[in-house]
Amino acid sequence: MLEGEYMNKKVVVLGGGTGLSTLLKGLKLFPVNLSAIVSVCDDGKSTGRLRTEFNQVAVGDIRRVLVALSETEEAFDDILNYRFHTTSDLDGHTVGNLLLTAASNIHGNMSKGIKSLSKVLNLKGDVIPFSEETGITLMGEMDDGSIVEGEHNITETNKKIKRVFYKKVPKVSPDALKAIKHADLIVLSMGSIYTSILPNLICKEVVDAIDNSKADIMYICNIVTQPGETDDFKASDHINLINDYLGRKKIKVGIFNKEEMDPVLVKKYETEEQKDPVILDKENINNIEIIEDDLITSDEGVFRHDTTRLGFHIFEYLLRKK
Repeated sequence: MLEGEYMNKKVVVLGGGTGLSTLLKGLKLFPVNLSAIVSVCDDGKSTGRLRTEFNQVAVGDIRRVLVALSETEEAFDDILNYRFHTTSDLDGHTVGNLLLTAASNIHGNMSKGIKSLSKVLNLKGDVIPFSEETGITLMGEMDDGSIVEGEHNITETNKKIKRVFYKKVPKVSPDALKAIKHADLIVLSMGSIYTSILPNLICKEVVDAIDNSKADIMYICNIVTQPGETDDFKASDHINLINDYLGRKKIKVGIFNKEEMDPVLVKKYETEEQKDPVILDKENINNIEIIEDDLITSDEGVFRHDTTRLGFHIFEYLLRKK
């Protein structure tokens, strides 16, 4: 009964990087109509080389989302993520990136290429590139006033980010704007705020579409801070930063971790990666529904979100807001 009633509920998730793909792995288990709008400003490693060589949009984050939403055999996921280590030009490329490049070239653009691969991979949901424009360049202004060009340079610069913007504002995919317009819930995934989340919000077209939609905005808060991006940030700081980039409509509900974190692993994150746990400071969060739960898994010595629990809380919110 629930599946028939809620499969038409449209959940649109915006993000990029591993945060978006991690969230989608759990959310696809629930009966919702799912669309993922993927940031395409990545310009490092295999993705950067393919962008330059084939004059195409970034494929790395799209590949991760395809793998996350695929309902094929797990072994096929391993193939898509397989990275070549060789002395030839294939060195560093992943199979999935090459498949997306081929599909895009065959069908004329990335969106059509994704749709062709979606049939093979049996995707649970739609994957929409943020834009079809090539050469999209993310810019970062640092606290010291310096300007850094390119997403991978921004993330590798040992400076605190003040703001991000596009070198040239891209035209947003009509499919992305249509998905936002008809959404019942808009989810901003966990991940690097400045280089994965905000690149979807620094175009007026997207902010206007969100403002004109009927959907609530939900934010999945990060577990740990990110050096140069959210140093010393508490949960309220994450919310305030994102709200600064949104328009009239602000974050309505947030999902936060309340689980006590392994102190040994916390110390490792602090010393090796300069990352600290994000504290849920409820006293500083106003006008937002707070959903809190034990949301951490720490397999192989790495903190991860419990994707199934995240998916459950998103679906449960839809049940309550019917």
